[in-house]
Amino acid sequence: MTEPRIEETGHGSWKLAGDLSFTTVPALMGGLDIKSADRPRISIDLAGVTRSDSAGLALLIGWLRESERLGKTVTFLNMPAQMQSIARVCGLDGILPSETVETPRRGRRGKR
Repeated sequence: MTEPRIEETGHGSWKLAGDLSFTTVPALMGGLDIKSADRPRISIDLAGVTRSDSAGLALLIGWLRESERLGKTVTFLNMPAQMQSIARVCGLDGILPSETVETPRRGRRGKR
């Protein structure tokens, strides 16, 4: 199991990584300070999430509600297929603002 972590990357953006489960999600509850975000639109990149259960989805919904309460807009980027499936089964896929963005890949260096 990979311990989850959230990292602010600047300009209203964060990266979330690791396993999201009933045992790991409570440690993240205070890790995202939406109130202090200096932008009305924030994004959370989920490309680093390696595994998630419904607790991970509940975390995202909590952040969504908090952002709405503060008059901010949140978008979840690169939501893993596992989370999308859970959201679909729970009927929540329509309320979670998400999009997939291309992340730069490290190219292989050719031999010279």
